[in-house]
Order: sequence, then C-alpha cells, then structure tokens
Amino acid sequence: MSSKRLFVGNLPFSANEADLMNAFEGYGASSARIIEGRGFGFVDVPEDQMHAAIENMNGAEMGGRRLTVNEARPREDRPRR
Repeated sequence: MSSKRLFVGNLPFSANEADLMNAFEGYGASSARIIEGRGFGFVDVPEDQMHAAIENMNGAEMGGRRLTVNEARPREDRPRR
C-alpha cells in the first residue's frame, strides 16, 4: 500500500519526531520529520488513512497549540535571494 505525506503545522517547538509519531500512530504513521525551529513537520501515513488523519487531527491540540494538518504539497523551486 502506498503512503501519503501530511503537513503538520503549528507544532509546539518542544515537539520531537517521537511525539509526532505518537500523535499519528492510530493512523498507521510510518515516519515523521520535524523541521527544527520552524514549527512544522511531516508525517507519512497509509493512503487509505490520509483523510481520517486529516479530519481528526486538524485542529487537535498538542502542547497547548492547535495543529494544522493537510496533505503535503510538492516543494516549489524558489529563486535564491
């Protein structure tokens, strides 16, 4: 089964990848990555669990902050400054 990557925003800065995996374990999370110092990360879930994860975790609270969860978009090429 293929997996989908979810964007998870508004993470508490104290959160780590284990916290993110634990939050999404009920949706079959297979990997998680936090972008340090930016307050967001990504988690991979099975394709058939993607909509349930978004529906249930978007707006959920973690460390006193409400998460923003949606399907990750491909990274855009941006010109360097």
